[in-house]
Amino acid sequence: MALHFERSEYEHRMTRLTERMREEKLDALLLFAQESMHWLTGYDTFGYCIFQTLVVTVDGKMTLLTRSADLRQARQTSIIDEIQIWIDRVNADPTVDLKNLLADLNLLGSRIGVEYDTHGMTGRTARLVDAQLSTFGHLVDASYIVSRLRLIKSPAEIAYVERAAALADDALDAAMPLIKPGTNESAILNAMQGAIFAGGGDYPANEFAVGSGPDALLCRYKSGRRTLEPNDQLTLQWAGVFAHYHAAMVRTAVIGDVSYRHRELYAACLEAIQAVETVLRPGHNFGDVFDAHARIMDERGLARHRLNACGYSLGARFSPTWMEHQMFYAGNSEEIVPGMSVFVHMIIMDSEAETAMTLGQTYLTADADPRPLSRHSLDFLAV
Repeated sequence: MALHFERSEYEHRMTRLTERMREEKLDALLLFAQESMHWLTGYDTFGYCIFQTLVVTVDGKMTLLTRSADLRQARQTSIIDEIQIWIDRVNADPTVDLKNLLADLNLLGSRIGVEYDTHGMTGRTARLVDAQLSTFGHLVDASYIVSRLRLIKSPAEIAYVERAAALADDALDAAMPLIKPGTNESAILNAMQGAIFAGGGDYPANEFAVGSGPDALLCRYKSGRRTLEPNDQLTLQWAGVFAHYHAAMVRTAVIGDVSYRHRELYAACLEAIQAVETVLRPGHNFGDVFDAHARIMDERGLARHRLNACGYSLGARFSPTWMEHQMFYAGNSEEIVPGMSVFVHMIIMDSEAETAMTLGQTYLTADADPRPLSRHSLDFLAV
């Protein structure tokens, strides 16, 4: 069995979860988010958009209902003892198997929480679950119970986040010598991802964004590669990943002549991230972080060039995104407490001037000042 943590760590997580279930008066919880299953049991797989669920009862018992392809995967990577298989076949409805399983667990008429808001729950699956179970018990949207428990990292998790952050730094170190005219973006992407693999890291939960020229204004991955020119701009958004834990970074490098607009936008990014650091601490919430960012941007006349969020919580995530549910946007009342790993990003995309500037890194929240996890400075990148 290949576990990333001691069994005592998983036992502590189960205790936290069942306590929360009692507070919510839940008799059982149906986990559909792969990261929830991974956090609670170590279960590590892909293909979770095809039906599977982990049934957790309030007394701490677990049963995984999945496909035959994941039977050995669950045995090898998790602490789950009870695994049931639904059969792939024409017109299969695994929610029938789920209802039978819940009946065997004496949950008829009980209050059952369901993780609806996850890429492990397709719209079709949600409709099938509701159709089968709406008269079986009382279904409750419990999408964020485990998600919120995962916000605060244990010491063992923090060690993995720090390893991921070191790999993110290694990736930037590998990229820097290649950021020059004549280099194709594919070489930079290869060097960055290769550095993470060479350091024992994992695939990221979403693709790295590597874009130059006009594509430097994109903060998402797209297919296609371009060769850097003598006067150019390059935006990189990537994450170091270790045991699925992510530490993200974002930077825009300027090749050749540095325009006044690039300098101006960089100054705004730096001032905004410094303002964020003053509120990224207990006594404030996620909305306060966004407000600190927006105030600087808007005072500098950049409201139409900034984004409507400036970061999010990170953790052990699975495709298609390394972003957690909790984001830095207006009005988010989620409190900042010690032990959170969060990605703070300043992203300015001036389409009129075709000028991009970004600046961001992962922090660990503490009792006072947040701790940046990168060994790199926030200096302007000009090559």
